[in-house]
Amino acid sequence: MRPTDLALLRVPGTATVSPDGRIAVVAVSRPDLEADEYRSQLWAVPTDASGPARPVTSGRRDTDPAYSPDGRWLAYLGAEPGGKPQVLLLPAAGGAPRRLTDHPLGAGAPVWSPDSRRLAYVARVPEHGRYGTVDGVEAAAEPPRLITTLQYRRDGVGFTGDRPSQVFVLDLPPDFADGTAPLPEPVQVTTGTPDCEDVTWRPDGGELAFVSARHERADRDLVRDVHAVAPDGSGLRQVTDGRGSCSRPAYTADGASIVVTAVPDLGPEGLDFVARQAVPCRVPADGGRPEPLLDAEEHQRGDESPTTVLAGDAVLVGVERRGAVELLRVPLTGGEPETLVDGPFVVRGIAGAGDVVVATVAHDRSAGELLALTPAGRRLLTGFGRDLGATGRLHRPSERTATAPDGYPVHGWVTTPPGPGPHPVLLTVHGGPFRQYERGLFDETQVYVSAGYAVVQCNPRGSSGYGAAHGRAVRHGWGGLDADDVLAFLDAALADAALDAGRVGIMGGSYGGYLAALLLGRTDRFAGAVVERALTDPVSFVGSSDIGWYFTDQYLGTEPERVAGQSPMVTAAAITTPTLVVHSEEDWRTPLEQGQRLYVELRRRGVPAELLVFPGEGHELSRSGRPRHRLARFEHVLRWWARWLTTAANPVDSVSQDRDAE
Repeated sequence: MRPTDLALLRVPGTATVSPDGRIAVVAVSRPDLEADEYRSQLWAVPTDASGPARPVTSGRRDTDPAYSPDGRWLAYLGAEPGGKPQVLLLPAAGGAPRRLTDHPLGAGAPVWSPDSRRLAYVARVPEHGRYGTVDGVEAAAEPPRLITTLQYRRDGVGFTGDRPSQVFVLDLPPDFADGTAPLPEPVQVTTGTPDCEDVTWRPDGGELAFVSARHERADRDLVRDVHAVAPDGSGLRQVTDGRGSCSRPAYTADGASIVVTAVPDLGPEGLDFVARQAVPCRVPADGGRPEPLLDAEEHQRGDESPTTVLAGDAVLVGVERRGAVELLRVPLTGGEPETLVDGPFVVRGIAGAGDVVVATVAHDRSAGELLALTPAGRRLLTGFGRDLGATGRLHRPSERTATAPDGYPVHGWVTTPPGPGPHPVLLTVHGGPFRQYERGLFDETQVYVSAGYAVVQCNPRGSSGYGAAHGRAVRHGWGGLDADDVLAFLDAALADAALDAGRVGIMGGSYGGYLAALLLGRTDRFAGAVVERALTDPVSFVGSSDIGWYFTDQYLGTEPERVAGQSPMVTAAAITTPTLVVHSEEDWRTPLEQGQRLYVELRRRGVPAELLVFPGEGHELSRSGRPRHRLARFEHVLRWWARWLTTAANPVDSVSQDRDAE
């Protein structure tokens, strides 16, 4: 895969299925490099594979489709050029869509009431005078912000206290055919400063459930509870017991229970989050403690579905498993779960209606396809990855297991270019650390392999997908077992004659950038390094990151000597490896100062180093940044590797030659 092949990526979201189970509608997104934006349209896909997928909308950014329970309507989000997403309504039988909302900061995904006459959603409500609510007042001219809380900013959002997300309910227009009739005004159901998320309807339409942190200590813990409220805003009450973190509630068919994804208990301070695995739980609708339906020591929800999907007397959920995300059918009354999709696949989205389940599934050749599961068997419905696959520039990984110094098995993959080699090697480290390298198509691996590098990647201790104990193993010990695992896997991979053990580079982002920077202070074995959006100094991270107020205490500890022993900046004076530091100006997760400090330390001592800074981007640059920024990032990374690990497919260009001459 070349950097410009980003334009061929097709990424389907979570589908919605018509009530009769015949049609799935899914938003398919693609990077548009020329326009420097993401384009997304809705596609209709017959679930019996009787016909090809076809586009049903022509907007620039159409997402989050939802069929009405009666099958007559399709609600979705649409954004005009330069605008914010708003709720649109389209007749399922065909016709023109009509925009229903006009929120200044945009609307969230629409959720249908059981009678198909109302929609619920969340939207951020800006404080008067901010975010363009007063014409002619620029952001720089707004009044100062007085901050009195620990949780006041979020990566990808910015400041949150002056624009909380609230629940809204909107009636459908009484006569959709009359395009001149005034639209009903949305009713704001919730108030206050806490964000509200994940709204859902009770089956009788008399109540809404949503997730929020409205308890007394909400600013000092990670607890998120399910709350319920009437559609007119009355009768607000708390459902869950205030000890865990909840998301994506869904009422059972009888309305007596709510199924929610939750970490049921975050400890006495509400901060014990390290490797606490989220699983589907059941709680009485009138209140109580979420009771897990899966063993949280073994399972971790991994699918990206925005809602919880119930199918009869079971919940459908994707769980992480050794780089895969399997689809399970979990009985609500207990008993063994049934595996519906396993193997080398990543289930990203789940939907269902009638007797059909439609899963969005990625694998090593595609960023996502729709798979229908029916009593008659499975059907692959789409070929969104066909154009990228036709380039011949996708490479299959080889699964490996190595042994750490203490005998622990380390699982991962090696992906090599065509030809006998020996190929120079890039050791890549994933973020998190409680994340996993997945078996789905990964654009970064594909780009580097096409440039002539063998890519080595594993899921060391600290990763998710291998049980809670695996994830907790690095607590208060970053740079210990995790570093041992990564290096042991690398050494085992280098025993392959197709890999050049004398030409190895290291790179990683976020926690992966942290571990790369830490290893650079311990060894000079690497020919070069790319350290991206990394946590480099735990001390300054506490006060600068949106999660710093709790993250380092829980993961690295509070004892100064112990924290220093896990800090890349403490050993940065020993780094001699040429290093490219990559960061984004608006990264609030690992703020820019973290990268600046490492860069300046290296540059002051004459270590070959560069600092690549992307304006307007946050922590998610490599995954969802502006398409041209993603392209530029690839180009700069390949330029850096051409300088220090040249390949025939990635030769030193004129820019690199000029810099060498300096």
